[in-house]
Amino acid sequence: MAYLLLVVEPVAQRGRRTQEEGREAYRQMAEFADALKARGVLRAVESLTSLKDAARVTNANGDARIIDGPFAEAKEMIGGFFLIDCETHAQAVAIAAECPAATWCTIEVRKVGPCYL
Repeated sequence: MAYLLLVVEPVAQRGRRTQEEGREAYRQMAEFADALKARGVLRAVESLTSLKDAARVTNANGDARIIDGPFAEAKEMIGGFFLIDCETHAQAVAIAAECPAATWCTIEVRKVGPCYL
């Protein structure tokens, strides 16, 4: 089964890090991704840029509404994700607990469900 590990971090967290701290965080996350790949459970991994590059789009009754970031009301953002294959939810949660980012933010574990057409 596929599970998505969402890295949910405080919006201002990246801006408070020194360059050295940022490089160290990146190194830890890359090492974690390499370990998941070696275990054969990693499908995909990506980091996401800040909310200043984001947009929110809704389309009610054919009237598209676009809000460009950053979003003043946002306290958290999705900083990246890991898409992994696991036998059980408990296994996915255990892998999330191994993620270095769990020491500085929240890792949300979501089972990927079918998309019915």
